Amino acid sequence: MNTSRPCFKIRFRLILLILVTTMSVSTIALSSPIKLPLYPEGKIPNYQETGEKEVHETNGILRISKVQQPDITVYLPEGKNASGDAVIICPGGGYRILAYHWEGTDIARYWVSRGVAAVVLKYRLPTSESQIEPRLSPLLDAQRAMRLVRHHAADWNINPKRIGIMGFSAGGHLASTLSTHFDYGDPDAGDPIERLSCRPDFSVLVYPVISFVGPSAHSGSRTNLIGENPGEDMMIYYSSDQQITAETPPAILIHATDDKSVPVENSILYYTALKNKGVQTALHVYPYGGHGFSLAANDPYLSGWMERCVEWLRALPED
Repeated sequence: MNTSRPCFKIRFRLILLILVTTMSVSTIALSSPIKLPLYPEGKIPNYQETGEKEVHETNGILRISKVQQPDITVYLPEGKNASGDAVIICPGGGYRILAYHWEGTDIARYWVSRGVAAVVLKYRLPTSESQIEPRLSPLLDAQRAMRLVRHHAADWNINPKRIGIMGFSAGGHLASTLSTHFDYGDPDAGDPIERLSCRPDFSVLVYPVISFVGPSAHSGSRTNLIGENPGEDMMIYYSSDQQITAETPPAILIHATDDKSVPVENSILYYTALKNKGVQTALHVYPYGGHGFSLAANDPYLSGWMERCVEWLRALPED
């Protein structure tokens, strides 16, 4: 009697069961992130109660606007897969909405698959009536997110000296603003989180808005953040290429030449300014891709851009 076929079927079913179980555990890990408010209840800075409600709209892409309660959602790699690196992700949307999944959670899951902890930041937008001084809230939230992730670094198996900021479009402007307007914490603060540095250890800027002056400026983001007729000093303050020092963290920039919304010159300006200050930087300019390509998952050429970021990060020395 030939018993090899039943044994083969049993072994095959056992292997299949193990694979399904493993995939299920992985799926559970990815679908059960940690969500934390940025601030203690009742202590959101630059905030006034107006009765305004947060808006979620889905039309192919989840768009969040009028953010009232800023928070972070944390995705962690499993055990030995963790590299110790972490990145805080700022979705774009012209400082009017947040493309929350397209440039947030989808990106986070990719980082996690490469062993990098990923934190999606739901930051407040200056177009909300609940902001006392509208231009201040996005940066306040990004600064707080960086401190909060450092505060939990040991809990989340993260190296506190390897936490970066990533942003897309206007989210890239926010990421570059944090990279050029940071502090090292207030040692006298009553809140231990506020004693920590909010300086990113690196930045990943994807088709970012950088300049608020000249022909490369993105007028929509500028208007939403600092108003219709801002003074020159204000425009320069929020032009990240003009705020770079030797203390600015290293950066990798991704852009497409045919971007009609945010000209590629934005990334070139930031790259050049970093290079001139002796800060490590890399720039990848693709011939096509337009604006807002996210993972570019269906493009066999452009879809490799995130791997370039992973490679760059792995080779980046610790400060």
